[in-house]
Amino acid sequence: MFSPSQEELCALNKEPVKYGELVVLGYNGSLPNGDRGRRKSRFALYKRSKASGVKPSTVHVISTPQASKWKIDYMKDDPNLLQLGFVIGVEDKVEYPCEGSVVSVAISSKGHHSISYTLSRSQTVIVEYIHDKDTDMFQVGRSTESPIDFVVTDTISGNQNNDETQITQSTISRFACRIVCDRNPPYTARIFAAGFDSSKNIFLGEKAAKWKNPDGHMDGLTTNGVLVMHPKGGFTEESKPGVWREISVCGDVYTLRETRSAQQRGKLVENETNILQDGSLIDLCGATLLWRTADGLLHTPTQKHIEALRQEINAARPQCPVGLNTLAFPSINRKDVVEEKQPWAYLSCGHVHGYHNWGHRSDTEANERECPMCRTVGPYVPLWLGCEAGFYVDAGPPTHAFTPCGHVCSEKSAKYWSQIPLPHGTHAFHPACPFCATQLSGEHNCIKLIFQGPID
Repeated sequence: MFSPSQEELCALNKEPVKYGELVVLGYNGSLPNGDRGRRKSRFALYKRSKASGVKPSTVHVISTPQASKWKIDYMKDDPNLLQLGFVIGVEDKVEYPCEGSVVSVAISSKGHHSISYTLSRSQTVIVEYIHDKDTDMFQVGRSTESPIDFVVTDTISGNQNNDETQITQSTISRFACRIVCDRNPPYTARIFAAGFDSSKNIFLGEKAAKWKNPDGHMDGLTTNGVLVMHPKGGFTEESKPGVWREISVCGDVYTLRETRSAQQRGKLVENETNILQDGSLIDLCGATLLWRTADGLLHTPTQKHIEALRQEINAARPQCPVGLNTLAFPSINRKDVVEEKQPWAYLSCGHVHGYHNWGHRSDTEANERECPMCRTVGPYVPLWLGCEAGFYVDAGPPTHAFTPCGHVCSEKSAKYWSQIPLPHGTHAFHPACPFCATQLSGEHNCIKLIFQGPID
């Protein structure tokens, strides 16, 4: 059977070409306070009307001798600056040595992007970037300034993010990373650490990890790093977790540093690239993003499919084996409100019940209950349907729940996420529920649910 390409579908429907989507782990489809503007739980990358990409061009090595410095206020037409390719504005005040070199921090390239590598107080390497007609650039970070296309804030485990919960000090960079997509098929997307600020500059200070490669080009790492994990076998029913790597400012792949912000970089991994695959995970030290390609999304369950699964399981009229009352998953629009008919489960055995307030085993562990069906003791929680379709590796029915949060999805999706070690803090890794970011526990991190059908 003929299957049209994304390019052909977009042409037929007169829609812009979609490169892919970034989905933030932990929000199950939308931020607690709503998806607004550039701050949302999911961000689609579309082909721009005009190319926005940049590529490296001229390299400037700038020295600053300590002698013979004097102040100037305006030097727009100075030949020593123009030959470096820079223009200094009227408002700039810089130190300018008679020998013809310029203090690096005062230099900006008007109209051009640049990356500044401060090697010492007396030397800086500046790599100038020029327009690239063949690529589009998208930037991700904590900053709300205009260069950032997708604003990402720290994810709070358990999706308890509200106005009262404030991150005292974010570990996400203001200009965390940039994704560069080819404007022509197959629309390859590549990730690079760090993003250009409002002055179109990436500045790696004296203390940042940076180096000169054997081929002569400069490179570096951001403070807390940008980590990427490509799954083995793509994002399918057969997928297996890959190995976490760190991406450099120029897009090279390295093994992880000893600690997240260590000065010493890892080892170069020459046989791996910064090309994003369907299902690649991007960790910004405070938030983890899932990359889904446009083609991958075409084979992913939709919100309508998940809603159909919810209605199907409710139509089977599962019952509480004790109270014999009919249970029903709440609608997707009410995914955070515990309802009277909501199914609850004992997460040590998987038996599904209606809510009851008995079976407590101790006063200290309020959530430890004894299952009346099999006497197993464990957490007793309400079940929630996983609503973010992008996290599903298949279209199977919702049969398994993550422990201890109770989010429900297909068996293969639950088992896939249960074995992925997600970065936590600056040095730890542990599996977490993709829908709410709660750290997983229990024997297998998820449990098969045991529903009882209607007796009649």
